[in-house]
Amino acid sequence: MLHSFQSPSRIHAGIGAHARVGEILAGFGSDRIFIVADAAVLGSEIFGLVDGVLRQQGIASAVFSGIAPDPSDTIVAEAIDGARAHGASALLALGGGSTIDVAKAVGIVATNGGRIHDYEGIDKFSVPPLPLIAIPTTAGTGSEVSGSCVITDSQRHLKMSIRHAALNPAKAAILDPLALKTMPAHVAMHSGMDAFVHAFESYISRKASPFTDALNLHALRLIARNLRPFVSNRGNLQAGLDMLVGSALAGMAFGLTGLGNVHCLARFVGTYFHLPHGLSNAVCLPHVADFNRIAAPEKYAAIADAFGADVRGVAPEVAARTAVAEIRAFCADLGVPARLRDVGADEAVFEEIADLCVEADYDRWNPRSTTRADFLALLRAAY
Repeated sequence: MLHSFQSPSRIHAGIGAHARVGEILAGFGSDRIFIVADAAVLGSEIFGLVDGVLRQQGIASAVFSGIAPDPSDTIVAEAIDGARAHGASALLALGGGSTIDVAKAVGIVATNGGRIHDYEGIDKFSVPPLPLIAIPTTAGTGSEVSGSCVITDSQRHLKMSIRHAALNPAKAAILDPLALKTMPAHVAMHSGMDAFVHAFESYISRKASPFTDALNLHALRLIARNLRPFVSNRGNLQAGLDMLVGSALAGMAFGLTGLGNVHCLARFVGTYFHLPHGLSNAVCLPHVADFNRIAAPEKYAAIADAFGADVRGVAPEVAARTAVAEIRAFCADLGVPARLRDVGADEAVFEEIADLCVEADYDRWNPRSTTRADFLALLRAAY
């Protein structure tokens, strides 16, 4: 089997890494920057620190903060107008995955023209976007280093995936745990579980390679051993940094490997029952993990080890059960609801969701072949 790997983003990681913003912009040759930021971030410590660096460097900035979850094409159009009015030569995203996705979309349209709709799909643009610095304020999506952004088409009521492995990742990613300090505990859990599922599903994917395995195994270790203390105290800067690094490592990998049944189910569970993406993943995770266990026992043994379980000399099939037990304990400790009914799910629509899961064809990546009946059984088991 042939493998390929690339990661175009330059990553700056560490406590206080935000101070590199001016140096990075100087490398871009840019002195006018358009900032895309979550509204909740505007009064935060990290925003003040970054703004201070920009002022000190004499860099003219303008701010757009009209971000919403699952950002729409209308939000992107408004942000593009703001960037053009400012004459921006670079972009800075300060926020979660939605914020970074909007900034990516702005950068694409700014240099390629047209509307963001024109670039739905894979490799639909060829001119490099405006250079983007991404400073994530959640440790979960990996959007700062991934080759995709997701924007909702407000007319079709569908999410558009715009993908380009070489040109869509941020030019520079700054992983600074100071940006995470004000995140609420439930958001830390949701985003952290999303990052864990990225690493987990990418690691066991049919498309995994030695390169993605290396990234994902270390991501699993970092997240499995740091998410509990991080959710307990976002002021734990070392745990926050480890979570950011784990999230980014998984983000570099899953765009190449695809994801699996957890994300497949969560995609539609979240839509039907209006749940945050990370929470949808977390509720589905233990059930899918057990279902996929028999397809990749050796990899599950490595996952058990990533949690710190001693599985030396244990048969892979037995160690795989230990991995599932560790995942269940992980979810329980973090307060993940045990059943779909606990988050308001209605089993009356499970037949529809099973149909949608089959159509979505995550079987390309999921390690165990999954039929419609299997999806229905997973939903009922999770209920």
